[in-house]
Amino acid sequence: MTRIWTAQYDPRVPPTLSYPETSLPHLLTRSAERFFNRPAIRFYGRSISYRELDALVNRFAQALRRTGIGKGSVVGVMLPNLPQTVIAYYGSLRAGAAVTMINPLYVEPEVRQQVADAGCETLVAMPQMYARVGPLLERGLLKRMIVAGIEDYLPWGKQLMYSLKARGDGALPVTPARPEVVRFRRFLDDSAEPPAVSVAPDDMALLQYTGGTTGVPKGVVLTHRNLVSNTWQCRNWCPLDEGREVVLGVLPFFHVYGMSVCQNMALSLGSTLVLLPQFQVGDVLKIIQSERVTVFPGIPAMYAAINAHQRVERYGLRSVRVCISGAGPLDPSIQSRFETLTGAHLVEGYGLTEASPVTHVNPMGQAVEARRTRSIGVPLPDTDARIMDLETGTRELPVGEVGELAVRGPQVMRGYWQRDDETRQVLRDGWLYTGDIARRDAAGYFYIEDRKKDMIKSGGENVYTREVEEAILRHAKVKDVVVVGIPQLLRGELIKAYVVLKDGETATSAELLEHCRCELAKFKVPKRIEFRQELPKTLVGKVLRRVLIEEELKRGISSRGGMGEA
Repeated sequence: MTRIWTAQYDPRVPPTLSYPETSLPHLLTRSAERFFNRPAIRFYGRSISYRELDALVNRFAQALRRTGIGKGSVVGVMLPNLPQTVIAYYGSLRAGAAVTMINPLYVEPEVRQQVADAGCETLVAMPQMYARVGPLLERGLLKRMIVAGIEDYLPWGKQLMYSLKARGDGALPVTPARPEVVRFRRFLDDSAEPPAVSVAPDDMALLQYTGGTTGVPKGVVLTHRNLVSNTWQCRNWCPLDEGREVVLGVLPFFHVYGMSVCQNMALSLGSTLVLLPQFQVGDVLKIIQSERVTVFPGIPAMYAAINAHQRVERYGLRSVRVCISGAGPLDPSIQSRFETLTGAHLVEGYGLTEASPVTHVNPMGQAVEARRTRSIGVPLPDTDARIMDLETGTRELPVGEVGELAVRGPQVMRGYWQRDDETRQVLRDGWLYTGDIARRDAAGYFYIEDRKKDMIKSGGENVYTREVEEAILRHAKVKDVVVVGIPQLLRGELIKAYVVLKDGETATSAELLEHCRCELAKFKVPKRIEFRQELPKTLVGKVLRRVLIEEELKRGISSRGGMGEA
């Protein structure tokens, strides 16, 4: 097909690329060979050089091989952004295994479901998570837990301070002494030689769980080729210098966006990756200033929080040059204010887990006056995109018409894990049908008109209404429920549940919210519950979510959303 959008590319970006025929961890080895003394990771003042990181990855890989993990195995990583996250991720891949990243906020049933479906027998997690992981060890779903403490790779002084403060607060996490629970640093092998295992580009690298386009959690199979290709596309799109950039790693790596655009891209470039386990706006401002951060991938809520910080003008933020915003629409006012504060280029992109994830980004060098407001940009090199009719999905629509966005390229997944029927629904003749409703203009820019069915974007997290509704329906007093996302100005969408109780039953919002906290991760729990006698439905019984959302918008709820200083 004719890629008219390549005319919009920055002059330095080629319309097609030559991709390395290699595995993802080999990109790290290449950086270690070229930039061996450069800091690969910075973590609260502790530096790990590329030479040290490559050796740690080898030691983790050798330890996995020693326990019988290799080709065909899946290793779970359930961590915030710590040095061990990077080591375990690349070490597992170097051992020939695949990785499944698990959200650290998940409660025990959610962890159990993913571990069981992935066939994961080894899990890397923090000691604070033992209460959720221990039952899986006892039931035999897991064979071992590798315990990664936040203090393991802190500078010596901060290690001591952390331990003393935790003991003083009575919050020092302790895991039981049992053979299948081992500390991360004790697990590492003595040998720092790369393991003798061949990892091919088309081997499975990542089993990343998502609701996809249907809302049912399933594993997306991404190969080394997929991830290497998307890494190469992103690093060629951005004006970056090898061995010189400082990348802020505050986007969580357990999401494929942070994993690819922060972790993989940074380490393939020989950049310094500055890790933060969570977004706290004050910490982020200090880190940008002290570390001289040059690249800051994020989500709109992060940039909005920086804009709104009362003392933002006191910080030196002019080192930041390149920022990509994803996981939701970027309001032009947020973009303009952040660029004024930093002097950086902040552009919006688009992607989905099934595409490793990035497919579209706005050009980096584009003049402000030439920008297409609320566009997700144009397809990356070697990426095709088209708009298909909503009725049959077989007819490509002309410019300006609204339909389903379909994409294809080297970053598109192999398929869904052990779900051939669902794979055939979304992969058709090499095209990935995204489930997002979109249009494109005559210049090749694309615009998202509506979200995937039944998906809520809440603070950068994907929340699938079906999962929340099923959790609420497990309450003995609930007869019917529908969950919707109410748009807010800064923090995506507010989760609200409309509940119909069984005849003769009474319940409070607090009672149902407590039930949800036991069933769902914190970010999935509704912020509000409204009791109704009945729900608005069509003649065939389908709930009219749009009616409920429009009611809320008329009440002005969206104007009260926002993110304060953290």
